[in-house]
Amino acid sequence: MPALFGARGYPAALEWMARRAEAFVIPLAALIVGMALFSLFIALVGKSPVLLYETMWRGGFGSWFSVQNSLSRAAPLLLAALCVALPARLGLVVIGGEGAIVLGGVAAAAIGVALSGAPPSIVILAMGVAGMAAGGIWIGAVGALRHYRAVNETISSLLMAYIAIALMNQLVEGPLRDPASLNKPSTQPLADIYRIGNIPGMDVHWGLVVGVVACILSWVLIEKTRWGFAARIAGGNVRAAQVQGLAVGPLIVGFTALAGGFAGLAGMLEVAAVQGSANASLAAGYGYTGILVAFLARHNPLAIVPVAILLGGIDASGGLIQRRMDLPDATVLVLQGMIFIVILFSETFYGRFKAFNPDLWARPDLPRGTA
Repeated sequence: MPALFGARGYPAALEWMARRAEAFVIPLAALIVGMALFSLFIALVGKSPVLLYETMWRGGFGSWFSVQNSLSRAAPLLLAALCVALPARLGLVVIGGEGAIVLGGVAAAAIGVALSGAPPSIVILAMGVAGMAAGGIWIGAVGALRHYRAVNETISSLLMAYIAIALMNQLVEGPLRDPASLNKPSTQPLADIYRIGNIPGMDVHWGLVVGVVACILSWVLIEKTRWGFAARIAGGNVRAAQVQGLAVGPLIVGFTALAGGFAGLAGMLEVAAVQGSANASLAAGYGYTGILVAFLARHNPLAIVPVAILLGGIDASGGLIQRRMDLPDATVLVLQGMIFIVILFSETFYGRFKAFNPDLWARPDLPRGTA
């Protein structure tokens, strides 16, 4: 311990853990409170909360099949959450990742069909680039509007998500439509050689690995590079960042474009690994669930990984809950909504507890639970 924390040893280790415990304890407490409130709601409709959570566990993690289903659903959530988490480091609340996902999927499908006949590695790479470019341009425009025209990024990103979905429907039902798709308009299906397969030994596509790698690289960008350091400064105080000579505008546009690129990549993976073509199923709500994932993870790219798996498991249990408990499939959405409300409310508790601030431990004048 002295080698890791200096001559002070265990006291320094305790302080190190205390400073980092707040970001874990408060979201965990908010998650528990949200689930408790949801239990009251379930009890009021005459169902057993214990049976509900038991069914939810079985549907999400109770078997190897359930675990694989949860991991498959977590793959797009990893990238969708990064669309929220990266701009948040600049103090921006971007909630329109759904739009970048659907446009990324359409762009990838169009490129995949256009390059039919080319080597698979080139086509898949081109699809990934097209998906990221479409999402990056879409969310990057949100950052540009925020910095250069002072348009609120929360409102603009949400409205642009609806525009993106409408644009996707127009393209899929119009110039990109496969004539063979009758009841469910879609683009022409990708050839099997252009599809992304599963991880060996698992019924989970490679998008999960891509999402995890993206989270790791995002953490490195935020914590270990000068661009991440500049973003944290700008997120704390834009005026101070400008006084220090930081190029705030390019930072905002760059980080929002990168965030949108990750969401667009999620759309590409849905097309290349799950759907096989672009259709209305691209608007599956992953962009909105990604908001909850990012907030529950405190916008920490590494924390997004376990949180996305947890939310993926909750999503995966919806069908089993519907069959076993005669509850709507949207029950899990109500749970997510309650958790999100509690998460937002819990923001008021950060910095209020002496136990998490070692700088105040030596001040007996401050009672416990105050800053």
